[in-house]
Amino acid sequence: MELNASQTVGKIATSLPGAAALFRRHGISFCCGGSDSIGAAAEAAGLSPETLVDELQGLVDAASTEAPDGTVDLINHLRTRYHDTHRADLISLIPLAAKVERVHRDHPDAPIGLANLLERIQSDLHSHMHREELMLFPLMERGDHHILTRPIEQMRHEHEVEVDHLAELEHVTGGFHLPDGACTSWRALYAGAKKFADDLIQHMHLENEVLFPRFTGGTV
Repeated sequence: MELNASQTVGKIATSLPGAAALFRRHGISFCCGGSDSIGAAAEAAGLSPETLVDELQGLVDAASTEAPDGTVDLINHLRTRYHDTHRADLISLIPLAAKVERVHRDHPDAPIGLANLLERIQSDLHSHMHREELMLFPLMERGDHHILTRPIEQMRHEHEVEVDHLAELEHVTGGFHLPDGACTSWRALYAGAKKFADDLIQHMHLENEVLFPRFTGGTV
């Protein structure tokens, strides 16, 4: 994953593990201000573009260390650490979001629309992960490189849909910022939703930058 100061904040925040937290620490918005370049965002935050790119490069260097060396081991890791975890997280988050929206619907910071967004993510991910588990991963485990180009292109396209969902999630929750006096349910919702978002970014990074290049002529 190559970085430069002309890339947009929103793209990096939703595709590089740890970038969202880094931007938040520097007071850089990537939902409403997601179209800003890294260079422009750095200067607005009182940083040099080179400093921010260097910090992001450190995240790139660390992002793939989790990946097992073997392809079969990596696929098993993706199944258990991410696919199974996403399913379980969304099952609990959707009703919790609906509860918080219902109870706090008159609060100006209420995350109205969050339950619906999580339902859309759940539907998309269910189809995406099912096809990976049923077709793509078994082909990879057998080493069938010659028929994987189109399926991988489709998976990458579907990841871009999730990138858009992650940006929307950041917007609906105001960067997971809790209002003063937020109840226990609201706190649990944002903690769980932030953890889900971080997991999804790491999941997609491992596939896009580590697994897929092993079958498309790239290097890892």
